[in-house]
Parts: sequence; structure tokens; C-alpha cells
Amino acid sequence: MNEHNSIFSPQIYARIGGVLYLIIIVAGGLGEMFVRNGLVVPGDAAATAHGLLAASSLWRIGIAGDLLQHACDVGLGLVLYVLLRPVNRNIALLALLFDVVAVSVFVANKLNLMLPLFLLDDAKYLGAFTPEQLQALAYVAIRAHEHGFGIGLIFFGCECIVLGWLIFHSGYLPKFLGVLMPIAGVCYLINSFALILAPNLAGALFPAILLPSFIGELSLCLWLLLKGVDVAKWNERSRATQVGSG
Repeated sequence: MNEHNSIFSPQIYARIGGVLYLIIIVAGGLGEMFVRNGLVVPGDAAATAHGLLAASSLWRIGIAGDLLQHACDVGLGLVLYVLLRPVNRNIALLALLFDVVAVSVFVANKLNLMLPLFLLDDAKYLGAFTPEQLQALAYVAIRAHEHGFGIGLIFFGCECIVLGWLIFHSGYLPKFLGVLMPIAGVCYLINSFALILAPNLAGALFPAILLPSFIGELSLCLWLLLKGVDVAKWNERSRATQVGSG
């Protein structure tokens, strides 16, 4: 194997993908569990506003961590496309397109987390509103972020289903990952559509409905990081694809 191929080998891509996926999981978990869950008081706009003002730097760090997570999402999308392209280039491209839409929604949705900082700022132009109104608007923005994230997960859930099909038929990644990832995707879809169509049901299902999603994504992350792909089978599949397209 020459130097060029060794630098861009599928195993290197797999390791990079595992690192990116780990960053995504850690950054996402910290932002949700230790920042927003720690500062947002469900149903209490005033308490939420006071908590956010007392820890505005932490809130900003949470947003920055989310954006780092989504930057890694872009890199991971490319890695998975390269790794799974030998299975079926068009279907791998479909997964990448779902990833692009999901990440676009996630990133744009971060503006909803910036809004409370603007609304609770001591700016003169906010004098047209009472403190209670500003607190309510800030809380509405946070609620909008929750639903915006759910909308993004619809497209990510579709991506997980497509990735699962590709992994299952790859021959160089284990089939159990090809089963876990579609299950993760279906759980994301159920959670998100329930949030939109039946909020009470969504409240009853959450967070248990997302446990299979966490297991599926963590399993893929660790496999890429620790095991990678079967390089010989990946090369064989890749050569067969090149011959077929030629």
C-alpha cells in the first residue's frame, strides 16, 4: 500500500469517524443534561430567567458546545459517506443529504437559544416590555428550541435508517450495527412526530423512547473507534464497485 492510500485508508476514516462521534455524544450530552436541564425550570418562566441570568456564561458555553457538536456532524457525515459508498453510492449520498438537512436545522435552531440572552439583557429598547413579558418570551424561545431540535431529529432519524441498511449490507461492518441504527432512527421518528402531533404522548414516552437511539449510536461510535472496518472486505467491495461503474 503506497503512502497516499495509507493516509486515506478506510481504517483511518473509521478512527476519525469514531472520534468525531464521541465528541458529538459527549458535547450533546453535556449541553442537554448539565446546561439546559440544570437551568431550565419546566413551566416556570421567571425561575428559568433568573437561573439563566445567574449563569449566562454557562448558557453560552452550552451553545458553543452544541455548535462544535454540529461541526463534527458535518465531518462524520463525510466519513460515513466515504466508508459506505462502496455498498451503494446513491443510497450513501441519500444518507449524507439527510445529514445535511438535519445539521442545517440544528444549527439554525441555536438562534432560539440566543434569544433568551437578548430578551433578558438590560437594554433600553426592551423597556417596551414588562419583566414578566420578557421572561415569558425567553421561555417560549427555549420551548421553540426543543421543538426545533425534534424537527431536526426527523431527518436524522431517516439518516439512521438509511445508514443501517448500508451497514447491514456492507459485509465489512457487523450486521448488528445495521439492526441497531434503524431501530435508533425509528425511535427518533416516533419521539419527534409524537412531540408535534401528541405532546402528552411524547411526554410519557420521553426519555425511555430515546434509550435505543443512544445504544445504537454509542455502539457505532465505539465500533468505529476501537474496531473500524474490515479493510480487506472494504477494498474488495470498493474494487467491485469501481469495476461495475467502469
